[in-house]
Amino acid sequence: MYLRAPGDIRTVAPGLIGLTVLFGATSVEAVVIAFEKRTGGLERLLMAPLAPEALLIAKGASGAIFGIATGVLVWLLSTAAWTLPLAYGAPLRVIALGSVGFSLLGVLISLAMREVFDAMTVSNLLRFPMIFLSGVSVPIAGLALPLQVVASLLPLSYTVDALRHLLLGGSQAFYPLWLDLAASAGFSIALYAAAVALLRRRLEDLL
Repeated sequence: MYLRAPGDIRTVAPGLIGLTVLFGATSVEAVVIAFEKRTGGLERLLMAPLAPEALLIAKGASGAIFGIATGVLVWLLSTAAWTLPLAYGAPLRVIALGSVGFSLLGVLISLAMREVFDAMTVSNLLRFPMIFLSGVSVPIAGLALPLQVVASLLPLSYTVDALRHLLLGGSQAFYPLWLDLAASAGFSIALYAAAVALLRRRLEDLL
């Protein structure tokens, strides 16, 4: 985006923060859970007197915390470098909400795959389209209508769009801010439900 409009480098900040959160949160889960499955550690945890929901929350929290930490770092550096508004800390809440959803996406992928390599491959198959279709490099409004529909199905679209509202005063934002927040929360809930169902199925297979 900056190469197309070099006069305003600040426009890259929302996409840069969103990508940092996405890759940080999903990468942790893809490596940790897939590795534990390979070594048998996850099976031992599933056999412990621990509710699957509690185990899922604990696993998802590690990726979410890492995503939040890296996202906040990039946000603060971008704010200092490009004099972006702090917006009373509201970007932190958007980063946290996005991190939870992306972490749960990584959990779901890791539970479905057998090896670390497989989990990382599937993660990349999902992440790389988001780079081009979620408003990171090209505003969603500038996409063709079919691609706008696809963008509406990607969780990163709403994180980046919300950050555009908060950091750029709504410049090049596509959705209302309330929709960005509601959609991010909805993705998190849906991914959590799917991950719990998959984890319970794996527990039934073990028993």
